[in-house]
Amino acid sequence: MPQQTFRYAACGGFNTSLDILLFFVSYNYILHKTPITLGGLVISAHIAAFLISFLITFPSGFYLSRYVVFQQTSVTKREQIGKYFLVVFTCIILNYIFLKIFVDSFGWYPTPSKILTTVFVVLFSYFSQKNFTFKAKLSDSKDAPR
Repeated sequence: MPQQTFRYAACGGFNTSLDILLFFVSYNYILHKTPITLGGLVISAHIAAFLISFLITFPSGFYLSRYVVFQQTSVTKREQIGKYFLVVFTCIILNYIFLKIFVDSFGWYPTPSKILTTVFVVLFSYFSQKNFTFKAKLSDSKDAPR
């Protein structure tokens, strides 16, 4: 297994575990499975729990990706955070869509739905981060074919 893939799996595994733990705690113990109302907008508990976990795992994911996983890159930190946000924003949309389908349409439990959603989103995220956000110069990459 290439070192970069191992690092992504380790860092991603940590951040994903943190995300699921924060989702579970937020949904069950902070929100008590109750929707919240912000102004006139009602947000379901599982979507609010997702947003709470995101506020913590977005910055931790970026710094782990930048400084541990994709150390050699041809993109500046400023460009990376913008690209990282675009990929993460797409991941937010995917999370939202999958959670709405699994919980609201299929009637599945929120935490297993979040875990299944995470599988799909992690695959998308890895390939997007590797080939877009933290794209390495071919000559600089240790994982590049020589």
